Amino acid sequence: MEEIGQNLERVRTQIADAAKRSGRSADEIELVAISKTHEVEKVHAAFDAGQRLFGESRVQEARAKIPLLPSAARWHFVGRLQKNKIRHAVPLFELFHSVDSIELARDMNRIAEEEGLHPRVLLEVNLAGEGSKIGFAPDALRAGMETLLAFPRLMVEGLMTIPPLAPEGEASRPFFIALRELKEQIEKEFGAPLPQLSMGMSGDFPVAIEEGATLVRVGTAIFGKRTPAKVRAERAGEI
Repeated sequence: MEEIGQNLERVRTQIADAAKRSGRSADEIELVAISKTHEVEKVHAAFDAGQRLFGESRVQEARAKIPLLPSAARWHFVGRLQKNKIRHAVPLFELFHSVDSIELARDMNRIAEEEGLHPRVLLEVNLAGEGSKIGFAPDALRAGMETLLAFPRLMVEGLMTIPPLAPEGEASRPFFIALRELKEQIEKEFGAPLPQLSMGMSGDFPVAIEEGATLVRVGTAIFGKRTPAKVRAERAGEI
């Protein structure tokens, strides 16, 4: 597991370098180590190397994994949240990156009220209009923003996007610029501060930082390629 610590150090250096290029402090950017599908041992190795913030995308997997990690670990939800999993998810995660519809926000708000919680959320934006991805179209987000901001239990803190897959990180830059500009437009129009921009993954996070990312979601560059589902199940004794 020594390579995980080395990978983390490499990623942190890249974050610092990208921040410096854009005239920012590295302290303005938070690294979310995407631990989804990775074994607890790998996540523990990252924790031992100083990483505290992790990202999961499946509620069931997170419910099994989180109790096995130190209590000082912090958790963000980065996947598509199913409505029937909201009640289990809300107490587990300090930030949800992927609220993709008014309906989901309404259900989260209702359950949060029942549970006495105030979830922090980001709104996912599908800037490229890809049918394979969830998220608000920019115009739909602006149209629904007043409703989203009115939910009393939800703390809307910013926007998130996932650009189309590309061989070079530079190809993501136009989408990162567009998300930053959309954030600024919404802040001006609705008078609501949106301090967080979640954008950038293993292949393009330095570019995202140059364009204003405050949260970067990095998995493969830290943990390596994901273990196939069948192998994970065999190791867990499920098959």
